[in-house]
Amino acid sequence: MYQLLNTTPDIQQLNRQKNLHSAILPAGTPVDGNSAHSQPKTQQNHNTGIKLRGAEKVARIPVKVIPTTTIPEKPRWIRARISQPEEIKRIKNLLRQQKLHTVCEEAACPNLPQCFGGGTATFMIMGDICTRRCPFCDVAHGRPNALDPEEPRHLAETVANLKLKYVVITSVDRDDLLDGGAQHFVECIKEIRKSSPDTLIEILVPDFRGRLDIALNILAETPPDVFNHNIETVPRLYKAMRPGSDYQHSLDLLKKFKALRPDLVTKCGLMVGLGEIEAEVFALLNDLDDHHIDLVTIGQYLQPSKSHAAIHRFVSLEEFKRYEKHGKQLNFKNIWSSPMVRSSYYADRQYHGESAPDSLV
Repeated sequence: MYQLLNTTPDIQQLNRQKNLHSAILPAGTPVDGNSAHSQPKTQQNHNTGIKLRGAEKVARIPVKVIPTTTIPEKPRWIRARISQPEEIKRIKNLLRQQKLHTVCEEAACPNLPQCFGGGTATFMIMGDICTRRCPFCDVAHGRPNALDPEEPRHLAETVANLKLKYVVITSVDRDDLLDGGAQHFVECIKEIRKSSPDTLIEILVPDFRGRLDIALNILAETPPDVFNHNIETVPRLYKAMRPGSDYQHSLDLLKKFKALRPDLVTKCGLMVGLGEIEAEVFALLNDLDDHHIDLVTIGQYLQPSKSHAAIHRFVSLEEFKRYEKHGKQLNFKNIWSSPMVRSSYYADRQYHGESAPDSLV
């Protein structure tokens, strides 16, 4: 049993009182009582809620994206499988009724037909507008709307209605909030625990840059079953692919949470095909091992549109197998490495120790 002192402020109350959604902090801005950014404007900016996608989204990132004229044809081993269209429609209708978002839809995940067709979804909380501009991601950028205080209850009701035994909750980056949205994650966990006490909960969190200790202390007091954060790519590509983020910071986030809650599972995912070389992926896996990660996922990057970061190559099945072999020589509890692997796809199976299903190849 781990007992932690509650030394953090009531972030949820502060976020609501100060209407923090009206002032976006630059990623990595330290948050403290003396910061000008901790006293945001009280009136909502006229750009709040406007979504920027494609070329508009990536226009201001430091390493410019050169639009591609054509997206290369996928090899034979990368194919989305369509299943149970009526079940897909049912889940989409339920999500809209509860005013919920899924990363499956917002990030244009190729596995959506299988997940929705099987009655599962990865929920994306805190809106569908991200404060970052990652050029590989299809989620819109902009100035987010205020947090919906009813969202945790709506999420818990949906989890109960779908009778989920394992749920994954992720979010957009919210650099406009003092805690990066950590307390909102906690409220969602609490509501699900009340209505579905036997459901396992995995959270896939942003990097909480500039407010890391505040966020981790909050989450450690009301934790999930699995704490997941995607490192996405190798350090050499960070400036181009994850503007506003930092490779070592993401490693430290995972290691610090593990130190706070060594009884819980930590997880991390990355993409290949963005321009990395094989030796860099091996080095990244070694870094994850050094930072005490339990579960690892590796999948093929797929370019969402011509305005997104160009796909550099389609990684061969043999190379994916080499990553898996290397990972199994380290201390991970489970590693999945295959083209169609995504961080939250079949997350329950990976958690329970199964190998990646054949459908992911």
